[in-house]
Amino acid sequence: MKVPVQDKRNWSVGWPNAFFAHAERASALVLLCSCVLMLTIGCGQPESPGVKKCRVIAAENIELRKELDRRKKEIEILKEQYSRKIDEQREQLRKCLQEKEELKEKSRQNVREQVSSVLDTIVEENKKLRESTGRLTAENTRLKAQIEELQKQPQ
Repeated sequence: MKVPVQDKRNWSVGWPNAFFAHAERASALVLLCSCVLMLTIGCGQPESPGVKKCRVIAAENIELRKELDRRKKEIEILKEQYSRKIDEQREQLRKCLQEKEELKEKSRQNVREQVSSVLDTIVEENKKLRESTGRLTAENTRLKAQIEELQKQPQ
């Protein structure tokens, strides 16, 4: 079997022409597709005012939903912060009440100690006064006896 030999001259001359012929077809095809696409997009029926209004309302609804979501997140964050602050304040109140009770107990203890100290002093003074009263009573009795003896003696 014999393979046909191509003419080099034809091939070197024909190749660029064939390439550009295909390129012209490809660019013509691209140009045609572009025109059809632009006509399809641009030549559609103009939107009625109701459709335009609906689109505007839909866009506004989307923005409002986004804003609502942001607000909900903000509210959740504020609730968490509020909850933490309330917990901190409750803990602080608990500590204050505990400290108040401790101070109350210390105050009671101090009052007991002071009362005890005063009572001890009073009891001690009372004891001294009883002893003194006992001595004075004995001395008074002795002096009365002396007075009676002196009165019984002839003058």
